[in-house]
Amino acid sequence: MIFSIIIPTYNEEEYLPILLESIKNQDFTDYEVIVADANSEDKTREIAKEYGCIVVEGGLPAKGRNNGARIAKGDYLLFLDSDLRLTDDYLRNVIYEFRMERLGIAITQMEAMSNKVEDKLFHDFANYFMIGVEKIKPHGAGCYGIIARKELHDECGGFDESLTFGEDTDYIERLAEKEPFRVLRNAKIGVSTRRLEEEGIETLIRQYGKSTVNDFLGKRTDASELDYGFDHGKEKITTTRFKNLERRTEQINELKQSYDKSRDSIRTIQSNVKSKHRQRDKKVIFYCVCGEGMGHAIRTGVIVDRIKEKYDVHIFSSDRAYKYLNSKFDNVYEIGGFNTVYINNKVNNLKTLSHAIKRNPTNIKVGYENLYKKARQLRPDVIVTDFELYATMLSKLRNIPLISLDNIHMITQTKIDYPKDHIGEMLKAKGVIKTYVVKPKIHILTSFFYPKIKARKNAVIYPPIIREEILKLKPEKGNHTVVYQTSRESEKLVRKLKALKDEQFIVYGFNKDEADGNLTYKHFNEDEFYDDLASAKAVICNGGFTFISESIHLKKPIYSIPAAGNFEQTLNGFYVQKLGYGEYHEVMNAKRVANFLKSLPKYQKSLAKVKKTNNDGIVRELIYRIEKYSN
Repeated sequence: MIFSIIIPTYNEEEYLPILLESIKNQDFTDYEVIVADANSEDKTREIAKEYGCIVVEGGLPAKGRNNGARIAKGDYLLFLDSDLRLTDDYLRNVIYEFRMERLGIAITQMEAMSNKVEDKLFHDFANYFMIGVEKIKPHGAGCYGIIARKELHDECGGFDESLTFGEDTDYIERLAEKEPFRVLRNAKIGVSTRRLEEEGIETLIRQYGKSTVNDFLGKRTDASELDYGFDHGKEKITTTRFKNLERRTEQINELKQSYDKSRDSIRTIQSNVKSKHRQRDKKVIFYCVCGEGMGHAIRTGVIVDRIKEKYDVHIFSSDRAYKYLNSKFDNVYEIGGFNTVYINNKVNNLKTLSHAIKRNPTNIKVGYENLYKKARQLRPDVIVTDFELYATMLSKLRNIPLISLDNIHMITQTKIDYPKDHIGEMLKAKGVIKTYVVKPKIHILTSFFYPKIKARKNAVIYPPIIREEILKLKPEKGNHTVVYQTSRESEKLVRKLKALKDEQFIVYGFNKDEADGNLTYKHFNEDEFYDDLASAKAVICNGGFTFISESIHLKKPIYSIPAAGNFEQTLNGFYVQKLGYGEYHEVMNAKRVANFLKSLPKYQKSLAKVKKTNNDGIVRELIYRIEKYSN
């Protein structure tokens, strides 16, 4: 169950049906409603039971909420006061944003259930205030939709029942010390204005103002200090208060008229500015892709194919990635890029640097003409980078929101485990990675292993992005092993497999069709490659993330020989072995390969536990972030 909705009540026969009816009318059904009633003398309990609510004993609000939480079955607790009304799609909006932001505790914004200008302004101000201080002092202006993970609620001991006022803010503050807090932007809840009518706006400002100041000073406020009561009654309205309200309404109406004039002037100016630019129906997304290897291009192809109808997507890449993406999509532009130079399956840092220096002037020129000029012309709303260097520069120069989506930043954003004799390579990799993508709005990480994200890192992890063609395959267990190498320098390593005469190997990556004993070399053809991979009994590869991920998805045991000096490949191979999906070795060795092939049942047992996934989650995450950062 997703939600347990908990409502403390006392004599709420007038308001409770409005709230329960709004819950019933939600286009969302995965919830239970628990009413914690404090011995009401009216028909509150009967109404709750008529609506199918679970009724428990209540008391003061803190006690009632805790009593409800104790029997709650939902993963998330939603605490509501009884005089509220859920807006359309409230529950769906709440859970979506709560999960996407990886929150532990949140509150929703308020929407006055009144047509009075002063009521709307009062609640708007409260919303602005709560959003304004959410990162400084998590705060709630009443229990108008507090959402918490049940595990976190239990861990923190629930609401403090010793407090007679501000127990909601105290609760929010304590939980926010443990896990992220946010005022949700996409969900508002209808709030009754009965306390405004009964107490008057001046009284409420005084009461909540004093308690808020005390909160910021680290003090708790007792209800007796504020002349605050939990019962409500029309008898509290007086002639004097009505006159004060009328006078205050006139003042606020005058202020609103002035505000409306200023707002209209600003909108006129904005309209004139917009008329000078091209009007568009879709947001423009620049998708910048690293050209080295095919993994970046392959996952970009999957993502772009899913978002191209919603957005006007323009792709920028280099080398093989450019050619691959240009064959699949419109609006693909070639820019400069850098490539790692391998000699004998080992990274050659000197030649890599030399190659980069020689190409740098051309890279900058091509990058400028095809990226920066396009940015001035098309005015992108967001840039998405899959480890592409120029995206960061463009983002900073033109102040365009930057989203990072790749697997490489697992190295900088998470608490990875790795072979300790590779610490030098790890430090070098971190240094390079940090120069490529600088301070994006968020890191969307894709990975087949899931270490903890480092503290204070704005990152989320999703399963690997798998090509639709791979998702549709029905794997079988044949007699051959697929060998996939991304560097021609690896060919002499592959030849060692000829010693295993009883084994058959299909080899991709050397751009030739040739039979050499038990080795069958093939040019890359997607359809044929998919068939060979689906029917393979195992795979042999470097440490490339995409091929390893697709092999894991198809439950194929993996023998990984990472390119020496490439820490990302080493990390992938290391986790293949750590998770029991295969073996990781520094060099190709025929005897080790033979032993690996004899041990396939062991690895297949571990792979059988891998849950099947699709790409829906990471696509949904990217769309959410594009919409959030482009507004």
